[in-house]
Amino acid sequence: MSKKPIRLEKTCLNCDHLVPHRYCENCGQENIETRRSFHHLFTRFFLDLTHYDNAFWKTIYNLMFKPAALSKAYLSGKRLQYLNPIQLYVFISFITFLIVSVFSIETNVVADIPKENGIEKEITKAKITPIDSIHFKEKSIDGLTKIGLISQGKNDTLKKILDGTNEINSKRILNLGLENIAEMDSLRKKGSKNITANSTKYQFIKKLLKIEEEQTEEEIFKDFSTAFNLNLPKVLFIYMPIFAFILWLFHNKKKWYYFDHGIFTLHYFSFLLLMILMLFFINKLEPLMKVYSVLGWFHFGLSTAGYFYMFYYFFPAHRRFYGDRVLLSFFKSSLVYIISILVFSVMVLLFSLYMYLHLN
Repeated sequence: MSKKPIRLEKTCLNCDHLVPHRYCENCGQENIETRRSFHHLFTRFFLDLTHYDNAFWKTIYNLMFKPAALSKAYLSGKRLQYLNPIQLYVFISFITFLIVSVFSIETNVVADIPKENGIEKEITKAKITPIDSIHFKEKSIDGLTKIGLISQGKNDTLKKILDGTNEINSKRILNLGLENIAEMDSLRKKGSKNITANSTKYQFIKKLLKIEEEQTEEEIFKDFSTAFNLNLPKVLFIYMPIFAFILWLFHNKKKWYYFDHGIFTLHYFSFLLLMILMLFFINKLEPLMKVYSVLGWFHFGLSTAGYFYMFYYFFPAHRRFYGDRVLLSFFKSSLVYIISILVFSVMVLLFSLYMYLHLN
């Protein structure tokens, strides 16, 4: 029971009915002061999740070690013993990505601290071009000849090849075989058929070149990683209805409604996020392996077991939830697994490309 004092007014703030005692007999709201501290709101959030009766831990235990048990219980009508599937997913998703983001920020802060005298910081910023990425223009060929990497005979041969090449290779365009936007515009003005000002390819390559001109590789990777981690929950949220639809395609439409597949999907993705969080903490212990080498095999075994369990979990969960025979269930779950991985991979690829093109 709440320790907050009862309001002097006996009118319910929610439904305006008379409240003779602590709780309104009409709507059930507690007739106490409405102003709360942040501490109260924060603790109330977790107390609501646990329901004061260990429902939270009971839900987590069944989610981790009893595949499909929560989904079957929910659809059978047992909905007060465990957390609501949506509430469970939102909570686990929030905790998982919050912790991953916090640890990522701490890592970036440490990495950004300049070393003594700023020497290492300047070295990191310096851009050293590997030989195999040099653009073979005439001055580059002459430079390689001067430092003795190629002979004069090969120098003349390479120049003749370049003189006979009027068009840039389209494959090289997609691999950013250009130094900057000015070089690409120069090729366009010379009449390159592969580059036109209004083409989608031109705008796409121009955006990529602009990013590379304005940022170093370290800055691009850092910004991309941060943006990816912050927005990945959106991709998972969008993907869940697609995953449920894939399940719907492989099962009896009269026996199983799309809603049923949705409940199974919410619980399965909650399990995956929880495993991702656990593996994240396990990987954070890796530096200790360098200090205590004896723990190396233990760390490797724990990580391997975690990844294997993530892969294996779906098969017994699918069989127990849908009740198919073992071989039929294995066949269906394998197809669902393969198709869902392919679809999700395409989504992540498109999402990654979108995030890269919209880096600040």
